Amino acid sequence: MQICKKVLLSTTYLPNIQYFSKLLTCQEIYIEVHDNFQKQSYRNRATIYGSNGPLDLVIPVKKPNGNKTKTRDIPIDYDTPWNKIHWKALVSSYKHSPFFEIFEEEIKPLYNKKYKFLLDWNFYFLDNLFAIIGHNIHYQKTENFQSETDGSICDYREIIHPKKRMQKPDPFFSPVTYFQVFAQKHGFKENLSFIDLLFNEGPQAVHICKKSLKNGIT
Repeated sequence: MQICKKVLLSTTYLPNIQYFSKLLTCQEIYIEVHDNFQKQSYRNRATIYGSNGPLDLVIPVKKPNGNKTKTRDIPIDYDTPWNKIHWKALVSSYKHSPFFEIFEEEIKPLYNKKYKFLLDWNFYFLDNLFAIIGHNIHYQKTENFQSETDGSICDYREIIHPKKRMQKPDPFFSPVTYFQVFAQKHGFKENLSFIDLLFNEGPQAVHICKKSLKNGIT
């Protein structure tokens, strides 16, 4: 079974390992910007490993047009200092991880940046994450919305989802274990945000992410 050469993804905040594996291996990457925003999705959330287990970091947003608000039109709600809260959560969760101090100086300043729209923030963080790991990854934003694809592209817009009941099988992804700070306390937690892998495994993060591909690309 060969990895998809073309992939269609929804936008995401701090992408999980499954999502990131697509970014690292697919030749053509398209990110959806014309869909209706869906709450409780990865569009505005990420899952990290806190001292009490998996912890969701959620960016508060507003929906000017209710459930019909396009993702590209979703503004971030700054009534609460979520960016400071999220950074403190990352510090609390990973300050004892092997590579936190190495990446802290690069990631901390990102949380001082403010964007009006969620989409701009997500792309800003994604681009910087690419730079931090030293990979030049190109992606394209969709030009229009299509509810179905013609089969020439692997559509992961609704497959990668934080809710298990919403997830669909991914024939190209099989999580592999790696070091996690709280694994002895709560056990290994799979498919968290790539940032969990980065803080815990450092330079090996990309290699481990690729190992999660079922065809064994390394």
